[in-house]
Amino acid sequence: MTSAPERGPWEAEALPGAAASSSDGRGSPALVSVVIPCHDYGHYLPQAVQSVLAQTYADWELVVVDDGSTDDTAAVARSLIADHPDRRIRLLRQANAGVSAARNAGIAATTGRYVLPLDADDVIAPTMLERTVAVLDRHPDIAIASTDVSVFTDDDLPAQVLELPAYDKDLLLRRLIMFYCSLYRREVWQTVGGYAEDMRAGEDWDFWIACAEHGFTAHHIHEALFGARNKDDGLHVEAAENDLAVRARIVAGHPGMFKPVTRAWAQAVLAQDEREWLADERMPDDILTRAADMDQFLRVVMSLQRTARLQHRHIQRLERALAEREDPVPA
Repeated sequence: MTSAPERGPWEAEALPGAAASSSDGRGSPALVSVVIPCHDYGHYLPQAVQSVLAQTYADWELVVVDDGSTDDTAAVARSLIADHPDRRIRLLRQANAGVSAARNAGIAATTGRYVLPLDADDVIAPTMLERTVAVLDRHPDIAIASTDVSVFTDDDLPAQVLELPAYDKDLLLRRLIMFYCSLYRREVWQTVGGYAEDMRAGEDWDFWIACAEHGFTAHHIHEALFGARNKDDGLHVEAAENDLAVRARIVAGHPGMFKPVTRAWAQAVLAQDEREWLADERMPDDILTRAADMDQFLRVVMSLQRTARLQHRHIQRLERALAEREDPVPA
Protein backbone atom coordinates (compact mmCIF):
# COMPACT_ATOMS: atom_id res chain seq x y z
CA MET A 1 0.00 0.00 0.00
CA THR A 2 1.41 3.38 -0.97
CA SER A 3 1.36 6.32 1.37
CA ALA A 4 -0.89 9.30 0.85
CA PRO A 5 0.54 11.99 -1.45
CA GLU A 6 2.42 14.84 0.14
CA ARG A 7 0.59 18.14 0.26
CA GLY A 8 1.69 21.72 0.08
CA PRO A 9 1.40 23.89 3.19
CA TRP A 10 -2.13 24.50 4.39
CA GLU A 11 -3.54 26.47 7.27
CA ALA A 12 -6.09 25.06 9.70
CA GLU A 13 -8.29 27.53 11.50
CA ALA A 14 -9.47 26.61 14.99
CA LEU A 15 -12.29 29.01 15.67
CA PRO A 16 -13.60 29.95 19.12
CA GLY A 17 -16.55 27.75 20.01
CA ALA A 18 -16.01 25.38 17.09
CA ALA A 19 -15.49 21.66 17.53
CA ALA A 20 -12.11 21.90 15.85
CA SER A 21 -10.98 18.31 16.37
CA SER A 22 -12.31 15.27 14.56
CA SER A 23 -13.27 13.79 17.92
CA ASP A 24 -16.82 13.79 19.20
CA GLY A 25 -15.66 14.91 22.64
CA ARG A 26 -15.43 11.32 23.92
CA GLY A 27 -12.16 10.51 22.18
CA SER A 28 -13.81 8.74 19.24
CA PRO A 29 -12.99 9.95 15.71
CA ALA A 30 -15.84 10.53 13.30
CA LEU A 31 -16.63 7.58 11.07
CA VAL A 32 -17.24 9.69 7.94
CA SER A 33 -15.10 12.59 6.72
CA VAL A 34 -16.90 14.96 4.34
CA VAL A 35 -14.52 17.20 2.37
CA ILE A 36 -15.78 20.30 0.55
CA PRO A 37 -13.25 22.14 -1.68
CA CYS A 38 -14.38 25.69 -2.40
CA HIS A 39 -12.93 28.20 -4.84
CA ASP A 40 -14.98 31.40 -5.20
CA TYR A 41 -18.22 29.56 -4.47
CA GLY A 42 -18.93 31.22 -1.13
CA HIS A 43 -22.51 31.99 -2.21
CA TYR A 44 -23.18 28.26 -2.75
CA LEU A 45 -21.32 26.98 0.31
CA PRO A 46 -24.16 27.39 2.89
CA GLN A 47 -26.45 25.12 0.87
CA ALA A 48 -23.80 22.41 0.60
CA VAL A 49 -22.99 22.57 4.31
CA GLN A 50 -26.68 22.61 5.24
CA SER A 51 -27.21 19.41 3.28
CA VAL A 52 -24.56 17.77 5.48
CA LEU A 53 -26.09 19.18 8.66
CA ALA A 54 -29.44 17.69 7.62
CA GLN A 55 -28.08 14.11 7.44
CA THR A 56 -29.99 11.38 9.26
CA TYR A 57 -26.59 9.83 9.96
CA ALA A 58 -24.77 11.93 12.58
CA ASP A 59 -21.27 10.42 12.94
CA TRP A 60 -19.45 12.74 10.55
CA GLU A 61 -16.87 15.50 10.45
CA LEU A 62 -16.76 18.22 7.79
CA VAL A 63 -13.72 20.05 6.41
CA VAL A 64 -14.14 23.03 4.08
CA VAL A 65 -11.00 23.69 2.03
CA ASP A 66 -10.76 27.29 0.86
CA ASP A 67 -8.72 26.81 -2.30
CA GLY A 68 -7.34 30.33 -2.67
CA SER A 69 -10.72 32.00 -3.07
CA THR A 70 -10.97 35.70 -3.90
CA ASP A 71 -14.55 36.00 -2.66
CA ASP A 72 -15.94 35.65 0.88
CA THR A 73 -15.58 31.86 1.08
CA ALA A 74 -13.50 31.99 4.28
CA ALA A 75 -15.91 34.40 5.98
CA VAL A 76 -18.90 32.28 5.00
CA ALA A 77 -17.21 29.14 6.33
CA ARG A 78 -16.33 30.87 9.62
CA SER A 79 -19.94 32.00 10.01
CA LEU A 80 -21.23 28.46 9.41
CA ILE A 81 -18.81 27.07 11.98
CA ALA A 82 -19.81 29.71 14.52
CA ASP A 83 -23.50 28.97 13.92
CA HIS A 84 -22.96 25.27 14.65
CA PRO A 85 -20.38 25.05 17.46
CA ASP A 86 -21.58 21.59 18.45
CA ARG A 87 -20.77 20.10 15.03
CA ARG A 88 -17.37 18.94 13.83
CA ILE A 89 -16.75 21.51 11.11
CA ARG A 90 -13.35 22.95 10.26
CA LEU A 91 -11.86 25.34 7.74
CA LEU A 92 -8.57 24.82 5.91
CA ARG A 93 -7.07 27.52 3.71
CA GLN A 94 -4.47 27.11 1.00
CA ALA A 95 -3.20 28.86 -2.11
CA ASN A 96 -5.22 28.01 -5.20
CA ALA A 97 -4.12 24.59 -6.42
CA GLY A 98 -7.24 23.11 -8.03
CA VAL A 99 -10.01 20.80 -6.92
CA SER A 100 -7.86 17.65 -6.83
CA ALA A 101 -5.22 19.22 -4.59
CA ALA A 102 -7.92 20.71 -2.36
CA ARG A 103 -9.64 17.35 -1.99
CA ASN A 104 -6.35 15.65 -1.20
CA ALA A 105 -5.45 18.27 1.41
CA GLY A 106 -8.85 18.00 3.05
CA ILE A 107 -8.77 14.20 3.16
CA ALA A 108 -5.22 14.22 4.55
CA ALA A 109 -6.42 16.46 7.40
CA THR A 110 -9.22 14.07 8.41
CA THR A 111 -9.32 10.68 10.11
CA GLY A 112 -12.67 9.13 9.19
CA ARG A 113 -12.82 5.50 8.09
CA TYR A 114 -14.99 6.59 5.16
CA VAL A 115 -14.57 9.62 2.88
CA LEU A 116 -17.21 11.60 0.97
CA PRO A 117 -16.07 14.36 -1.43
CA LEU A 118 -18.66 17.09 -1.98
CA ASP A 119 -18.21 20.18 -4.15
CA ALA A 120 -19.32 23.52 -2.74
CA ASP A 121 -22.04 24.02 -5.39
CA ASP A 122 -23.64 20.59 -4.94
CA VAL A 123 -25.76 18.96 -2.20
CA ILE A 124 -26.55 15.54 -0.76
CA ALA A 125 -29.94 14.11 0.21
CA PRO A 126 -30.64 13.70 3.95
CA THR A 127 -30.18 9.91 3.78
CA MET A 128 -27.02 9.94 1.63
CA LEU A 129 -24.62 9.01 4.44
CA GLU A 130 -27.03 6.61 6.13
CA ARG A 131 -27.60 4.59 2.94
CA THR A 132 -23.99 4.53 1.71
CA VAL A 133 -22.44 3.85 5.12
CA ALA A 134 -24.78 0.87 5.51
CA VAL A 135 -23.43 -0.64 2.28
CA LEU A 136 -19.78 -0.37 3.34
CA ASP A 137 -20.51 -1.52 6.89
CA ARG A 138 -22.33 -4.65 5.72
CA HIS A 139 -20.05 -5.56 2.82
CA PRO A 140 -16.32 -5.45 3.65
CA ASP A 141 -15.49 -6.56 0.09
CA ILE A 142 -17.06 -3.39 -1.35
CA ALA A 143 -14.87 -0.27 -1.27
CA ILE A 144 -17.10 2.37 -2.88
CA ALA A 145 -20.82 3.17 -2.65
CA SER A 146 -22.27 5.33 -5.45
CA THR A 147 -25.81 6.60 -6.11
CA ASP A 148 -28.02 8.01 -8.81
CA VAL A 149 -27.99 11.77 -9.32
CA SER A 150 -30.58 14.53 -9.21
CA VAL A 151 -29.51 17.32 -11.57
CA PHE A 152 -30.82 20.78 -10.70
CA THR A 153 -30.22 24.39 -11.76
CA ASP A 154 -30.34 27.83 -10.17
CA ASP A 155 -33.61 28.46 -12.01
CA ASP A 156 -37.06 27.16 -11.12
CA LEU A 157 -36.75 24.29 -13.57
CA PRO A 158 -37.66 20.90 -12.08
CA ALA A 159 -34.75 18.66 -11.15
CA GLN A 160 -34.06 15.68 -13.39
CA VAL A 161 -32.99 12.29 -12.06
CA LEU A 162 -30.05 10.71 -13.85
CA GLU A 163 -30.20 6.94 -13.40
CA LEU A 164 -26.80 5.29 -13.59
CA PRO A 165 -26.05 1.63 -14.31
CA ALA A 166 -24.87 -0.93 -11.79
CA TYR A 167 -21.13 -0.95 -11.29
CA ASP A 168 -19.21 -2.77 -14.00
CA LYS A 169 -15.45 -2.40 -14.42
CA ASP A 170 -15.51 -2.91 -18.19
CA LEU A 171 -18.25 -0.32 -18.57
CA LEU A 172 -16.29 2.11 -16.38
CA LEU A 173 -13.44 1.97 -18.88
CA ARG A 174 -15.78 3.14 -21.63
CA ARG A 175 -17.66 5.88 -19.79
CA LEU A 176 -18.10 7.53 -16.42
CA ILE A 177 -20.72 5.55 -14.49
CA MET A 178 -20.06 7.00 -11.01
CA PHE A 179 -20.12 10.64 -9.96
CA TYR A 180 -17.34 12.06 -7.82
CA CYS A 181 -19.66 12.29 -4.78
CA SER A 182 -19.51 8.64 -3.73
CA LEU A 183 -18.57 7.25 -0.32
CA TYR A 184 -15.37 5.20 -0.17
CA ARG A 185 -13.02 3.65 2.34
CA ARG A 186 -9.98 5.71 3.35
CA GLU A 187 -7.60 2.95 2.25
CA VAL A 188 -8.87 3.44 -1.30
CA TRP A 189 -7.52 6.99 -1.36
CA GLN A 190 -4.31 5.94 0.36
CA THR A 191 -3.65 3.04 -2.01
CA VAL A 192 -4.43 4.96 -5.18
CA GLY A 193 -2.33 7.92 -4.03
CA GLY A 194 -5.10 10.50 -4.07
CA TYR A 195 -6.58 12.47 -6.95
CA ALA A 196 -4.30 13.39 -9.86
CA GLU A 197 -3.47 17.02 -9.17
CA ASP A 198 -2.29 17.71 -12.72
CA MET A 199 -5.77 17.03 -14.14
CA ARG A 200 -8.11 20.03 -14.33
CA ALA A 201 -11.05 17.92 -15.49
CA GLY A 202 -11.95 14.25 -15.41
CA GLU A 203 -10.03 13.70 -12.18
CA ASP A 204 -12.93 11.73 -10.69
CA TRP A 205 -13.10 9.29 -13.62
CA ASP A 206 -9.33 8.92 -13.46
CA PHE A 207 -9.62 8.20 -9.73
CA TRP A 208 -12.28 5.52 -10.20
CA ILE A 209 -10.26 3.79 -12.91
CA ALA A 210 -7.24 3.85 -10.60
CA CYS A 211 -9.44 2.20 -7.96
CA ALA A 212 -10.41 -0.56 -10.39
CA GLU A 213 -6.77 -0.91 -11.36
CA HIS A 214 -5.93 -1.69 -7.73
CA GLY A 215 -8.72 -4.24 -7.40
CA PHE A 216 -11.31 -2.14 -5.54
CA THR A 217 -14.95 -2.69 -6.43
CA ALA A 218 -18.11 -0.61 -6.00
CA HIS A 219 -21.83 -1.00 -5.37
CA HIS A 220 -24.40 1.31 -6.93
CA ILE A 221 -27.50 2.39 -5.01
CA HIS A 222 -30.34 3.11 -7.41
CA GLU A 223 -31.59 6.18 -5.54
CA ALA A 224 -30.90 9.84 -6.36
CA LEU A 225 -29.06 10.74 -3.14
CA PHE A 226 -26.63 13.23 -4.70
CA GLY A 227 -27.71 16.59 -6.13
CA ALA A 228 -25.50 18.05 -8.86
CA ARG A 229 -25.95 21.70 -9.78
CA ASN A 230 -25.93 22.16 -13.55
CA LYS A 231 -24.46 25.52 -14.53
CA ASP A 232 -23.32 27.15 -17.75
CA ASP A 233 -19.78 27.27 -16.40
CA GLY A 234 -17.58 25.21 -14.12
CA LEU A 235 -15.33 22.19 -14.38
CA HIS A 236 -18.05 19.87 -15.71
CA VAL A 237 -18.42 22.14 -18.75
CA GLU A 238 -14.67 22.16 -19.26
CA ALA A 239 -14.65 18.37 -19.03
CA ALA A 240 -17.42 18.09 -21.66
CA GLU A 241 -15.73 20.48 -24.03
CA ASN A 242 -12.37 18.70 -23.70
CA ASP A 243 -13.76 15.19 -23.59
CA LEU A 244 -11.29 13.62 -26.00
CA ALA A 245 -8.20 15.00 -24.28
CA VAL A 246 -9.53 13.96 -20.85
CA ARG A 247 -10.11 10.41 -22.06
CA ALA A 248 -6.68 10.28 -23.66
CA ARG A 249 -4.97 11.39 -20.45
CA ILE A 250 -6.83 8.74 -18.47
CA VAL A 251 -5.71 6.03 -20.90
CA ALA A 252 -2.13 7.27 -20.79
CA GLY A 253 -2.21 7.28 -16.99
CA HIS A 254 -3.46 3.69 -16.76
CA PRO A 255 -2.03 1.90 -19.80
CA GLY A 256 -2.41 -1.56 -18.29
CA MET A 257 -6.19 -1.17 -18.24
CA PHE A 258 -6.58 -0.60 -21.99
CA LYS A 259 -5.88 -2.35 -25.29
CA PRO A 260 -2.83 -1.44 -27.43
CA VAL A 261 -5.06 0.23 -30.04
CA THR A 262 -6.51 2.46 -27.31
CA ARG A 263 -3.09 3.40 -26.02
CA ALA A 264 -2.00 4.30 -29.55
CA TRP A 265 -5.13 6.43 -29.99
CA ALA A 266 -4.43 8.25 -26.71
CA GLN A 267 -0.86 9.00 -27.75
CA ALA A 268 -2.11 10.45 -31.02
CA VAL A 269 -4.65 12.65 -29.21
CA LEU A 270 -2.10 13.94 -26.73
CA ALA A 271 0.30 14.61 -29.61
CA GLN A 272 -2.51 16.54 -31.32
CA ASP A 273 -2.24 14.39 -34.43
CA GLU A 274 -5.83 14.92 -35.57
CA ARG A 275 -5.48 12.90 -38.77
CA GLU A 276 -4.35 9.86 -36.80
CA TRP A 277 -6.85 9.88 -33.95
CA LEU A 278 -9.84 10.56 -36.19
CA ALA A 279 -9.03 7.65 -38.52
CA ASP A 280 -11.68 4.93 -38.25
CA GLU A 281 -9.13 2.16 -37.79
CA ARG A 282 -7.59 4.00 -34.82
CA MET A 283 -10.87 4.66 -33.01
CA PRO A 284 -10.87 2.30 -30.00
CA ASP A 285 -14.04 0.59 -28.87
CA ASP A 286 -13.03 0.03 -25.24
CA ILE A 287 -12.70 3.72 -24.29
CA LEU A 288 -15.12 5.41 -26.67
CA THR A 289 -16.88 4.31 -29.84
CA ARG A 290 -16.81 7.17 -32.33
CA ALA A 291 -15.16 9.55 -29.88
CA ALA A 292 -15.40 12.52 -32.22
CA ASP A 293 -19.15 12.04 -32.59
CA MET A 294 -19.54 11.89 -28.79
CA ASP A 295 -17.50 15.05 -28.38
CA GLN A 296 -19.79 16.87 -30.80
CA PHE A 297 -22.87 15.42 -29.05
CA LEU A 298 -21.70 16.80 -25.69
CA ARG A 299 -21.27 20.27 -27.18
CA VAL A 300 -24.79 20.15 -28.65
CA VAL A 301 -26.26 19.05 -25.30
CA MET A 302 -24.57 21.94 -23.47
CA SER A 303 -25.88 24.38 -26.09
CA LEU A 304 -29.42 23.03 -25.77
CA GLN A 305 -29.27 23.38 -22.00
CA ARG A 306 -28.28 27.03 -22.26
CA THR A 307 -31.06 27.68 -24.80
CA ALA A 308 -33.67 26.02 -22.56
CA ARG A 309 -32.67 28.18 -19.61
CA LEU A 310 -32.79 31.37 -21.64
CA GLN A 311 -36.27 30.46 -22.89
CA HIS A 312 -37.42 29.66 -19.36
CA ARG A 313 -36.19 33.03 -18.06
CA HIS A 314 -37.84 34.84 -20.98
CA ILE A 315 -41.16 33.13 -20.23
CA GLN A 316 -40.88 34.14 -16.57
CA ARG A 317 -40.31 37.77 -17.55
CA LEU A 318 -43.33 37.70 -19.87
CA GLU A 319 -45.51 36.17 -17.14
CA ARG A 320 -44.47 38.86 -14.65
CA ALA A 321 -45.11 41.62 -17.17
CA LEU A 322 -48.54 40.18 -17.98
CA ALA A 323 -49.42 39.92 -14.29
CA GLU A 324 -48.45 43.55 -13.73
CA ARG A 325 -50.66 44.68 -16.64
CA GLU A 326 -53.66 42.72 -15.35
CA ASP A 327 -53.22 43.94 -11.77
CA PRO A 328 -51.81 47.49 -11.97
CA VAL A 329 -50.74 49.21 -8.78
CA PRO A 330 -53.34 51.93 -7.77
CA ALA A 331 -52.13 55.49 -8.22
